[in-house]
Amino acid sequence: MIKLYTDAASKGNPGPTGLGVLVINNHHQYQVTGTLARADNHHGEFAAARLGFQYLLDHFGAQQTVLFYTDSRVLSDTIGKNYTKRYQTELTALNQLINQFTMVITRWIPDRQNHGAHHLANQALRAIE
Repeated sequence: MIKLYTDAASKGNPGPTGLGVLVINNHHQYQVTGTLARADNHHGEFAAARLGFQYLLDHFGAQQTVLFYTDSRVLSDTIGKNYTKRYQTELTALNQLINQFTMVITRWIPDRQNHGAHHLANQALRAIE
């Protein structure tokens, strides 16, 4: 079972956005960052999740059970309901990745439990400022 934590940090809303991904597998941590030139925080959260799931596919394959943790209520609710009015394009792109895995369990966590991904998102943001 792989644990995936993602987060986004934006300067301005919209503005430059850093993406942070923390993967934990067999007691090993893998850190991934990315950036978007301009996004609001919600679009950043979807982009961070896509980055994380793409990383898992590229490095671990699809035959995995993934515990996906996010501090974004919008993202976790959208995935849980498989419905959104405002982020349908982002949900469709994310589902194309999620649906390749054996099982994905999405859990919302408070900010204080997502420090690793949060730190990586801010680190990526500082690199583009």
